[in-house]
Amino acid sequence: MTRILLLGGTTEASTLAKTLAETDMDAVFSYAGRTAKPVSQPLPTRIGGFGGVQGLAAYLQAEGITHVVDATHPFAAQMSRNAAHACELADVPVCAFERPVWQAGEGDQWVHVDSIEEAVEVLPSPPVRVFLAIGKQNLSQFAAKPQHHYLLRLVDEPEAPLPLPHTTVEIARGPFDAAGDTALMQRHGITHVVAKNAGGAGAAAKLSAARDLGLPVIMIGRPQVPERPVLGSVAEVMAWLSHSPA
Repeated sequence: MTRILLLGGTTEASTLAKTLAETDMDAVFSYAGRTAKPVSQPLPTRIGGFGGVQGLAAYLQAEGITHVVDATHPFAAQMSRNAAHACELADVPVCAFERPVWQAGEGDQWVHVDSIEEAVEVLPSPPVRVFLAIGKQNLSQFAAKPQHHYLLRLVDEPEAPLPLPHTTVEIARGPFDAAGDTALMQRHGITHVVAKNAGGAGAAAKLSAARDLGLPVIMIGRPQVPERPVLGSVAEVMAWLSHSPA
């Protein structure tokens, strides 16, 4: 019998969960637990980590998991690495359900970098106003340039003091639209945007807004993860689940 572990946290994961719930496949949805109020799912749900590679491998075996779908955020690299290695240990097939990367178009002013550290380095030295659209996990690196004012858009209110001395926090959950993001950037006098190349439509509005406003975007490339089948649609994932040996 097919039993699926769906590693979620993205719009793609939620879309796949709805489809799985309409089938006779047995599936468990897993959240990392970084969001206080995650979106409810139509599948049995677990929240929290597994205890590294060994813990996840043990979970796969104990729960009789036959397939793993990694639909985590493209920048949740550690989870993706753990999933790939744990599936190898437990002899369980794994695929990634992943949105395509964003591509710069006409009128975009993108500076491509490979890491958070490089993004910090390419910010100018004189004080500027930065829309730091990277979530809350990597804020401390930007403390190396405390002269800037940083606008953060987070899903939850920060539970601890932020490591940046000059910040404004907007609490909001996407998807967002270009008109709203244009107004947001104008309201806060934004001069630079820093973004992770997460892809997808739900978070692309800031890029359209930056283009329309003529603002530079420092675009952080995706981290490297182990090779595995990468699928781009629910239909492709369902076909993989049907044809991949358990």
